[in-house]
Amino acid sequence: MKLYIINGPNLNMLGIREPSHYGSVGYAELERTLTAHCDALGIECVIYQSNHEGDLVDKIQEAYFLGADGIVINPGAYTHMSIALLDAVKAVSLPVVEVHISDLSKREDFRQISYIRAACVKTISGHGILGYTEAIDHLLSLLGGKK
Repeated sequence: MKLYIINGPNLNMLGIREPSHYGSVGYAELERTLTAHCDALGIECVIYQSNHEGDLVDKIQEAYFLGADGIVINPGAYTHMSIALLDAVKAVSLPVVEVHISDLSKREDFRQISYIRAACVKTISGHGILGYTEAIDHLLSLLGGKK
């Protein structure tokens, strides 16, 4: 099984940016955690982060063309504004889990809006970086793998 884990703008600043919302774990530690989790489950993972919307669209399309089974995505601020990411997810027809480190339901009003959610099989919000491992486990279960 192969999963793409795609992170949007400012996630490279984890551990630095607003620790009260996003915690103190840095991006490199997040990558190590996700790689170890996937390795333990026998899943190949491609982890990617970009601050640029078009690069994220390209990576979603790459996941399709290179045979990914599913995608975990934290679109960051593009969650609330990007129809392009929604269209990309709809175009590839892969199961996608939307992840947010902070609890969006307890944040500013504009953060309540998620365009990409309409094309996702599940949203996990407010579970910190463990939300990513929950998303991986959900895709594994959905795709018929074992946990």
